[in-house]
Amino acid sequence: QEWTMKTSIVFLLCVSVFPGFSQGRVVGEDETGFAECNVFFPGQVPPEGFTEPFHVKICQQYNKEPRFATLYSTKDKIPLYSAFKYTKPAQNREENWLVEPQIDDPENDLHEMVHEASIVGTVANLGANQALTSDYVGSGYERGLLNPSLLNEEDFQMATYTLTNAVPLSPSLSKSWHRDIERVVEQALVPHCSKTDHLYLLAGAIPSSVRVKGKVSVPETLWLAACCDAPEGWSLGLVKKANDENSLVDLMVGELEKQLLAGVHLFKGSCGEDNQSQKKTEAILQAVSQIRSGEQVGTSDNQETKDRGLVRKVAGIIATPFIKLLELLIYLFVELVKFVFYFLWLVIKRVGGTVLDGVYSLWNGVVSYLKAISMVLISIPYDLGRVIINIILGFLQIVQDVASLTYRILRIPVEFVLHLAAFPYHSICAIPSVLKDMATGIGGTFALVIDATAALLHGFYYLAGHIVKRFVPKGSFDD
Repeated sequence: QEWTMKTSIVFLLCVSVFPGFSQGRVVGEDETGFAECNVFFPGQVPPEGFTEPFHVKICQQYNKEPRFATLYSTKDKIPLYSAFKYTKPAQNREENWLVEPQIDDPENDLHEMVHEASIVGTVANLGANQALTSDYVGSGYERGLLNPSLLNEEDFQMATYTLTNAVPLSPSLSKSWHRDIERVVEQALVPHCSKTDHLYLLAGAIPSSVRVKGKVSVPETLWLAACCDAPEGWSLGLVKKANDENSLVDLMVGELEKQLLAGVHLFKGSCGEDNQSQKKTEAILQAVSQIRSGEQVGTSDNQETKDRGLVRKVAGIIATPFIKLLELLIYLFVELVKFVFYFLWLVIKRVGGTVLDGVYSLWNGVVSYLKAISMVLISIPYDLGRVIINIILGFLQIVQDVASLTYRILRIPVEFVLHLAAFPYHSICAIPSVLKDMATGIGGTFALVIDATAALLHGFYYLAGHIVKRFVPKGSFDD
């Protein structure tokens, strides 16, 4: 609920303060290329060779329409290139700089680019992977656009003012770069492409080891690659060194690719570089040369222009401290507004949290009370039934004990009477058996006496015969 409330507040602020604010979408790994923004590449095929894990693809949108594509380096915190098409330029619009929340916090619910001040405290690790306005304030560098707003119509122009399309440039280099790109595109490239909607542009930067406030990389080289995807197609590259504001070198796209990362291919099939018209290429290079030489002549031959330039430089030197002071005051004012907003938000959060905690505690108490009463009411019938059952069981136990006691009392005389009544029967019935046993005993005694007498006589007879055999001669014995 807290996160939903924060998101809703931020969304309402963005809608009320910046109607139609720019939208951007970080392209997921499971999507092909730059998703809807693939239309800004010839054949809808993005450049190849940018494969580092800190390279993030962004489809920059405005009013729910894709406006240009950006490959952003979260390590250097600058865009490596922005891909766009030339559209009819509009009048300059006020700068409203935006940031991309999903680069720092992929889990947040904000799927659009919003103003930095409106998401303070709602996006985790804001500024961890991208540059913020505070990184440029007081640094001496401007937020230089890779995709220049001057080459875009109104809706496209608004979408370019995002920090994911900006690199740190000195004021003079920023002015020189945008002036050169604008003149080259409008005077040298557009007239030699049959259909302007077939003119694909890639504006990029090569990071250096120099970092603004130890965070944002300052480009060592700015470059532009153009592709006219038409029957008589052609491609061209331009390079401007950061240490030489007046330099503008034209070269083939293949030569430009060698200055970038190994294995980089900017355009599908080199965009006609292998078979492009030599005549058209020479015309384009001549136009670029005229633009370049025209700037040099204007600065060397026209003394009045030099004087005006000197006056502007002196005025710039004098005005710089005041401008820096004004920027500092604006920065302090913005930070103060952010602090006040954040403080109010904390107060509302704490008060709301306290009220919600009280309501929650009260609700828990009521629920616990109702639960206890319900348990008591439910237990009353159960306890009553248990008491009644215990009473019945006790009564039955008493009846059982009385019956058992009665049985034990009555059991003693009954057994005695039964044994007494059975005595004559057992006594009379035993007389024949006793007489029989007596007769058997007497008969046995006589038989035993007779057997003993016979055995005694037989023994004497045997003894007498044995003696006679010993002492009487055998003949006499026989007789």
